[in-house]
Amino acid sequence: MLNFELYNPTKLVFGKGQINKLSELVPQGAKILLAYGGGSIFKNGIHQQVIDNLKGFEIVEFGGIEPNPHFETLMKAVEIIKTENINFILAVGGGSVIDGVKFISAAVNFDGNPIDILQKHILIKENAMPFGTILTLPATGSEMNSGYVVTIEATQEKLASGGSALFPQFSICDPTVIESLPKRQLQNGVVDAFTHVMEQYLTYPHDGYLQDRIAEGILQTLIEVGPKVVENPSDYALASNFMWSCTMALNGLIAKGVPTDWATHMIGHELTALYGIDHARTLAIIGPNLYRVLFETKKEKLAQYGKRIFNLEGTVDEIANEAINKTVAFFHTMGIDTKLSQYTENYNKTADFIVNRFDERGWKAMGERQNITLEKLKAIVEMSY
Repeated sequence: MLNFELYNPTKLVFGKGQINKLSELVPQGAKILLAYGGGSIFKNGIHQQVIDNLKGFEIVEFGGIEPNPHFETLMKAVEIIKTENINFILAVGGGSVIDGVKFISAAVNFDGNPIDILQKHILIKENAMPFGTILTLPATGSEMNSGYVVTIEATQEKLASGGSALFPQFSICDPTVIESLPKRQLQNGVVDAFTHVMEQYLTYPHDGYLQDRIAEGILQTLIEVGPKVVENPSDYALASNFMWSCTMALNGLIAKGVPTDWATHMIGHELTALYGIDHARTLAIIGPNLYRVLFETKKEKLAQYGKRIFNLEGTVDEIANEAINKTVAFFHTMGIDTKLSQYTENYNKTADFIVNRFDERGWKAMGERQNITLEKLKAIVEMSY
């Protein structure tokens, strides 16, 4: 097992009605920036619950954070915080809102141009503004980790960063909030969490036996509850297991002591930046084809995955190949298309564009073995058409 450090200071408050604890969790006397997205929290009653549970606190509201939060929008919030002398941020929304708030938290006290945090991948380890979250859409795990992804609209870049100072102080996770979510968002959430696990699990055999078993447990749970929760989100057993699986998929635990990949995400981010495709759907487009192009170095782990998750039998190559097919079939069961051409007609030059962009950034050796060259990158994207 690889050496590791585990640090996760987020207080997770999980279950029905836990939003009632909000006033105990926010620092007393805080002046709060209440950040949210497109306004669904008004329709499902969560906004009113927040206001009711923050009586006595001074609140400034900031809405309109996009599904892929834009740097340009978030910088408006940074200016409001400075102008209004705000000292705490409350993110109410899904992963995009929470990611956006992490960047806001990082940017408020940053000494320099905040765009450098993204473009130079600067990790924020101190001097961030404290924040908490109320999760309304399970998917990204952002409620219990310190990473985030932000889109720079002007340059069509979707870039990731983070840092140990960017964990939420607390996150309230009430599974009943998913009852009002559209099917598309639930589908995305399941596939997003599933691929998060795969990025940390589907590498090569190693000595992290427990990490593998936990990862496999999350995958099996998502396969079991995913299609059902889309059809019946008011079932609390389904909703709670779905929400907890999404959190566990990316709270850092299963990544400790093991190799990880993340190339599927790096490529998928480009598809979102270029075409506005939902994040989870870009992962479903790229992931299976990355496994195919990297088959020789991933087939041992693919075979383990196929045996343990899908009970497949045969040779290593046979099981590994069928495991990829089973993964694609699961994505289809979730209502997710897995070809780029199903989302845009302008896909022909996509591979060349992404290769050139990665070349400019110096991203020429990706994946757990650093063996995803620009040539393999091109093959993965073209296979995804």
